[in-house]
Amino acid sequence: MKRILLSLTLLIASVAHADAVDALRDFGRDVKSGKANFTQTVTSPDGKRKKVSSGSFEFQRPNQFRFAYAKPFEQVIVADGQKVWIYDADLNQASSRKLADALGATPAALLAGANLERDFTLKAQPSDGGLDWVLAVPKQADAKQAESTIQSLKLGFKGKELAAMEIVDAFGQRSRLDFSAVQANVPVAAERFQFKLPAGADLIEQ
Repeated sequence: MKRILLSLTLLIASVAHADAVDALRDFGRDVKSGKANFTQTVTSPDGKRKKVSSGSFEFQRPNQFRFAYAKPFEQVIVADGQKVWIYDADLNQASSRKLADALGATPAALLAGANLERDFTLKAQPSDGGLDWVLAVPKQADAKQAESTIQSLKLGFKGKELAAMEIVDAFGQRSRLDFSAVQANVPVAAERFQFKLPAGADLIEQ
């Protein structure tokens, strides 16, 4: 009887994991645009220090997105399909670089990229915290670049809905984004992905 229960438990777990991979594939294939709020928690490698920020996220495939951090500091990251712009309101300073150089095998590529499985290998992970997790491993061309900055990259799903993303960088710092008020395939105004340099702001082009 115990063996049967164990086998059933393992079977249910494997189905849940497969569903999470399918959920990510469906997200990459079927969700062309979207909006969500997020809370980001950054934890130091020793686990003792945490920084929490929050804001909103919008995207439209291919390769257009907007992360707007509202608390504790205002910062905007915008990709218009050609370039990525980062603007820090406190410094009144912006930087830009070509999308191809900035995107690669990154979290933004997972959320707004044109071809998910061209850039990543997907591997099911154990369920944790009520979410089913998928590990996304960068493929070849982008792997070397990604490995220099990213140790691991996971996405968490609750059923078919994207609920969280977790990134561990090369130094062991952990960043987790928890998404709420997720709206899939809703129209997003084109100007949300256009960056206009604020008056008096410095621009650093890379």
